[in-house]
Amino acid sequence: MTKRIVVADDERGIADPIAYAFRKEGYDVTAAYDGEEALRLAEEFRPDVMVLDVMMPRLTGYEVCRRLENRSGMGIILLTVKNDIADKVVGLEIGADDYMTKPFDMRELIARVKALLRRMESKPAKSEKLVSGPLAIHPASRSVELGGEPVELTPKEFDLLALMLAHPNRVFTRDELLDLVWGFDFAAGTRTVDIHVQRLRKKLGDYGQRLLQTVYGIGYRAAGPSA
Repeated sequence: MTKRIVVADDERGIADPIAYAFRKEGYDVTAAYDGEEALRLAEEFRPDVMVLDVMMPRLTGYEVCRRLENRSGMGIILLTVKNDIADKVVGLEIGADDYMTKPFDMRELIARVKALLRRMESKPAKSEKLVSGPLAIHPASRSVELGGEPVELTPKEFDLLALMLAHPNRVFTRDELLDLVWGFDFAAGTRTVDIHVQRLRKKLGDYGQRLLQTVYGIGYRAAGPSA
Protein backbone atom coordinates (compact mmCIF):
# COMPACT_ATOMS: atom_id res chain seq x y z
CA MET A 1 0.00 0.00 0.00
CA THR A 2 1.33 3.45 -0.93
CA LYS A 3 2.39 5.44 2.10
CA ARG A 4 0.68 8.78 2.68
CA ILE A 5 2.47 11.98 3.62
CA VAL A 6 1.16 15.44 4.55
CA VAL A 7 3.60 18.32 4.05
CA ALA A 8 2.61 21.50 5.89
CA ASP A 9 4.44 24.82 5.48
CA ASP A 10 2.99 28.29 4.99
CA GLU A 11 5.66 29.03 2.37
CA ARG A 12 4.51 27.40 -0.85
CA GLY A 13 8.05 27.72 -2.16
CA ILE A 14 9.04 25.19 0.52
CA ALA A 15 5.94 23.00 0.83
CA ASP A 16 5.42 22.37 -2.89
CA PRO A 17 9.02 21.28 -3.68
CA ILE A 18 8.98 18.93 -0.67
CA ALA A 19 5.67 17.45 -1.80
CA TYR A 20 7.02 17.07 -5.35
CA ALA A 21 10.17 15.32 -4.12
CA PHE A 22 8.16 12.78 -2.13
CA ARG A 23 5.78 12.16 -5.04
CA LYS A 24 8.82 11.32 -7.17
CA GLU A 25 9.71 8.75 -4.50
CA GLY A 26 6.31 7.11 -4.99
CA TYR A 27 4.42 8.47 -1.98
CA ASP A 28 0.84 9.74 -1.93
CA VAL A 29 1.36 13.36 -0.86
CA THR A 30 -0.88 16.29 -0.08
CA ALA A 31 0.20 19.76 1.01
CA ALA A 32 -1.20 22.21 3.56
CA TYR A 33 -0.32 25.89 3.90
CA ASP A 34 -1.45 26.66 7.43
CA GLY A 35 -1.89 24.81 10.71
CA GLU A 36 -5.67 24.47 10.58
CA GLU A 37 -5.51 22.87 7.15
CA ALA A 38 -2.74 20.56 8.35
CA LEU A 39 -4.86 19.42 11.30
CA ARG A 40 -7.87 18.83 9.06
CA LEU A 41 -5.81 16.77 6.62
CA ALA A 42 -4.31 14.78 9.49
CA GLU A 43 -7.80 13.70 10.55
CA GLU A 44 -9.24 13.18 7.05
CA PHE A 45 -6.26 11.96 5.01
CA ARG A 46 -4.77 9.89 7.86
CA PRO A 47 -1.17 10.12 6.67
CA ASP A 48 1.56 7.74 7.74
CA VAL A 49 3.91 10.71 8.22
CA MET A 50 3.38 14.44 8.69
CA VAL A 51 6.17 16.89 7.84
CA LEU A 52 5.22 20.01 9.81
CA ASP A 53 6.72 23.47 9.80
CA VAL A 54 6.75 24.82 13.35
CA MET A 55 5.92 28.47 12.56
CA MET A 56 2.65 28.44 10.61
CA PRO A 57 -0.35 30.83 10.75
CA ARG A 58 -3.59 29.87 12.51
CA LEU A 59 -1.98 26.92 14.28
CA THR A 60 1.73 26.30 14.81
CA GLY A 61 3.23 22.88 14.17
CA TYR A 62 3.41 22.45 17.94
CA GLU A 63 -0.33 23.14 18.24
CA VAL A 64 -1.14 20.68 15.46
CA CYS A 65 0.75 17.99 17.40
CA ARG A 66 -1.07 18.84 20.62
CA ARG A 67 -4.53 18.77 19.00
CA LEU A 68 -4.20 15.51 17.13
CA GLU A 69 -6.75 13.22 18.76
CA ASN A 70 -5.34 9.99 17.37
CA ARG A 71 -1.59 9.71 16.74
CA SER A 72 -1.57 5.92 16.53
CA GLY A 73 0.46 4.85 13.49
CA MET A 74 1.31 8.43 12.46
CA GLY A 75 4.88 9.73 12.51
CA ILE A 76 5.74 13.45 12.76
CA ILE A 77 8.83 15.34 11.63
CA LEU A 78 9.05 19.01 12.59
CA LEU A 79 10.78 21.66 10.47
CA THR A 80 12.02 24.94 11.93
CA VAL A 81 14.47 27.76 11.30
CA LYS A 82 15.49 27.60 14.95
CA ASN A 83 18.41 25.49 16.13
CA ASP A 84 17.93 25.79 19.89
CA ILE A 85 17.87 22.59 21.94
CA ALA A 86 14.94 24.03 23.94
CA ASP A 87 12.82 24.14 20.77
CA LYS A 88 13.77 20.55 19.98
CA VAL A 89 12.81 19.45 23.48
CA VAL A 90 9.40 21.13 23.14
CA GLY A 91 8.80 19.24 19.92
CA LEU A 92 9.77 15.94 21.47
CA GLU A 93 7.64 16.51 24.54
CA ILE A 94 4.52 16.94 22.40
CA GLY A 95 5.18 13.77 20.45
CA ALA A 96 7.34 14.60 17.42
CA ASP A 97 9.48 11.73 16.17
CA ASP A 98 12.20 13.79 14.51
CA TYR A 99 13.25 17.38 14.05
CA MET A 100 15.09 19.14 11.19
CA THR A 101 16.46 22.66 11.02
CA LYS A 102 16.06 24.82 7.91
CA PRO A 103 17.78 25.00 5.53
CA PHE A 104 18.14 21.27 5.01
CA ASP A 105 19.15 18.88 2.27
CA MET A 106 16.07 17.33 0.62
CA ARG A 107 17.88 14.00 0.40
CA GLU A 108 18.32 13.97 4.17
CA LEU A 109 14.65 14.74 4.76
CA ILE A 110 13.64 11.89 2.45
CA ALA A 111 16.09 9.58 4.23
CA ARG A 112 14.69 10.53 7.63
CA VAL A 113 11.11 9.88 6.49
CA LYS A 114 12.09 6.49 5.06
CA ALA A 115 13.91 5.60 8.29
CA LEU A 116 10.88 6.65 10.34
CA LEU A 117 8.56 4.52 8.20
CA ARG A 118 10.86 1.52 8.54
CA ARG A 119 10.88 1.86 12.32
CA MET A 120 7.10 2.24 12.43
CA GLU A 121 6.67 -0.92 10.38
CA SER A 122 9.18 -2.98 12.37
CA LYS A 123 7.81 -5.35 14.98
CA PRO A 124 9.33 -7.51 17.71
CA ALA A 125 10.51 -10.88 16.39
CA LYS A 126 7.66 -12.73 18.10
CA SER A 127 4.08 -12.08 17.05
CA GLU A 128 2.66 -13.06 20.45
CA LYS A 129 1.71 -10.31 22.81
CA LEU A 130 4.18 -9.13 25.44
CA VAL A 131 2.84 -9.11 28.98
CA SER A 132 4.22 -7.48 32.11
CA GLY A 133 1.84 -7.43 35.06
CA PRO A 134 -1.28 -5.48 34.00
CA LEU A 135 0.43 -4.27 30.81
CA ALA A 136 -0.07 -6.04 27.47
CA ILE A 137 1.53 -5.14 24.14
CA HIS A 138 0.10 -6.54 20.90
CA PRO A 139 2.82 -6.27 18.21
CA ALA A 140 0.60 -7.25 15.28
CA SER A 141 -1.86 -4.40 15.90
CA ARG A 142 0.72 -2.13 17.59
CA SER A 143 -1.70 -1.61 20.44
CA VAL A 144 -1.18 -1.42 24.21
CA GLU A 145 -3.50 -2.14 27.11
CA LEU A 146 -3.07 -1.41 30.79
CA GLY A 147 -5.49 -3.24 33.05
CA GLY A 148 -7.60 -4.01 29.98
CA GLU A 149 -7.89 -0.36 28.99
CA PRO A 150 -6.25 0.93 25.77
CA VAL A 151 -3.26 3.27 26.06
CA GLU A 152 -2.61 5.68 23.17
CA LEU A 153 1.08 5.79 22.28
CA THR A 154 3.00 7.50 19.51
CA PRO A 155 4.93 5.20 17.13
CA LYS A 156 8.23 5.86 18.88
CA GLU A 157 6.72 5.39 22.34
CA PHE A 158 5.37 2.03 21.20
CA ASP A 159 8.69 0.95 19.69
CA LEU A 160 10.63 1.95 22.81
CA LEU A 161 8.23 0.19 25.19
CA ALA A 162 8.06 -2.97 23.06
CA LEU A 163 11.84 -3.19 22.83
CA MET A 164 12.35 -2.85 26.58
CA LEU A 165 9.56 -5.28 27.48
CA ALA A 166 10.94 -7.84 25.05
CA HIS A 167 14.16 -7.80 27.13
CA PRO A 168 13.11 -7.50 30.79
CA ASN A 169 15.87 -6.56 33.22
CA ARG A 170 18.34 -5.84 30.42
CA VAL A 171 20.07 -2.49 30.88
CA PHE A 172 20.11 -0.37 27.72
CA THR A 173 22.34 2.66 27.37
CA ARG A 174 20.76 5.78 25.91
CA ASP A 175 22.90 5.40 22.80
CA GLU A 176 21.71 1.82 22.34
CA LEU A 177 18.07 2.84 22.63
CA LEU A 178 18.58 5.74 20.24
CA ASP A 179 20.14 3.41 17.68
CA LEU A 180 17.68 0.54 18.10
CA VAL A 181 14.49 2.63 18.18
CA TRP A 182 15.30 5.68 16.05
CA GLY A 183 17.95 4.07 13.87
CA PHE A 184 19.29 7.34 12.45
CA ASP A 185 21.55 10.25 13.32
CA PHE A 186 18.71 11.79 15.32
CA ALA A 187 18.71 15.57 15.46
CA ALA A 188 18.11 15.97 19.19
CA GLY A 189 20.53 13.30 20.47
CA THR A 190 20.06 11.04 23.48
CA ARG A 191 17.94 13.61 25.32
CA THR A 192 15.01 12.33 23.27
CA VAL A 193 15.33 8.94 25.01
CA ASP A 194 14.88 10.59 28.41
CA ILE A 195 11.84 12.52 27.17
CA HIS A 196 10.16 9.44 25.72
CA VAL A 197 10.75 7.42 28.90
CA GLN A 198 9.23 10.27 30.93
CA ARG A 199 6.19 10.36 28.66
CA LEU A 200 5.74 6.58 28.86
CA ARG A 201 5.90 6.68 32.65
CA LYS A 202 3.24 9.39 32.68
CA LYS A 203 0.93 7.50 30.33
CA LEU A 204 1.36 4.23 32.25
CA GLY A 205 0.84 5.87 35.66
CA ASP A 206 2.08 4.20 38.83
CA TYR A 207 2.90 0.99 37.00
CA GLY A 208 5.03 2.88 34.50
CA GLN A 209 7.04 4.40 37.34
CA ARG A 210 7.82 0.91 38.66
CA LEU A 211 8.30 -0.71 35.27
CA LEU A 212 10.69 1.70 33.53
CA GLN A 213 13.68 2.01 35.82
CA THR A 214 16.59 4.43 35.55
CA VAL A 215 20.04 2.91 35.87
CA TYR A 216 21.95 5.98 36.94
CA GLY A 217 24.93 6.88 34.80
CA ILE A 218 24.03 4.23 32.23
CA GLY A 219 20.47 4.24 30.90
CA TYR A 220 17.22 2.33 31.48
CA ARG A 221 15.74 -1.11 31.95
CA ALA A 222 12.27 -2.63 32.14
CA ALA A 223 11.67 -4.46 35.39
CA GLY A 224 10.52 -8.07 35.27
CA PRO A 225 6.82 -9.07 35.50
CA SER A 226 6.83 -8.79 39.30
CA ALA A 227 7.29 -4.98 39.15
